[in-house]
Amino acid sequence: MRSVLVLVLNIIWLLTAGWALFLGYLLAGVLACLLIVTIPFGIASFRIAGFVIWPFGREVVDTRRGGAGSALGNVIWFVIAGWWLALGHVGTAIAQAVTIIGIPLAWANIKLIPVTCFPFGKEIMGSDSARARMFPTAR
Repeated sequence: MRSVLVLVLNIIWLLTAGWALFLGYLLAGVLACLLIVTIPFGIASFRIAGFVIWPFGREVVDTRRGGAGSALGNVIWFVIAGWWLALGHVGTAIAQAVTIIGIPLAWANIKLIPVTCFPFGKEIMGSDSARARMFPTAR
């Protein structure tokens, strides 16, 4: 039953916000890959693009491996691309929140803003894997 709900939410998401956000991240990734030095930013943008087009059933988790390089990368990313991509999330969330059905989608859109602004030191994984990592069972 959960997989059907995830599928329905992802289809509605794709039609209402996913395609537009995907194109924004794709554009940011292509622009970042134009210079050799900014290729890691392009890779991060492509990674997030794959997430925002089909987000339900997956989660963003902190890798706890990010150091000074990730922090510096996040600051540069935020100044150059993160803030305007976050505005895209706010705009699509407002449009989704107009209907009762769209309110949960709008909330999910707002929850994507932190990874939009600060993508380095984060990993995207299936919801079940993320829960297993956060709450390991005693064996």
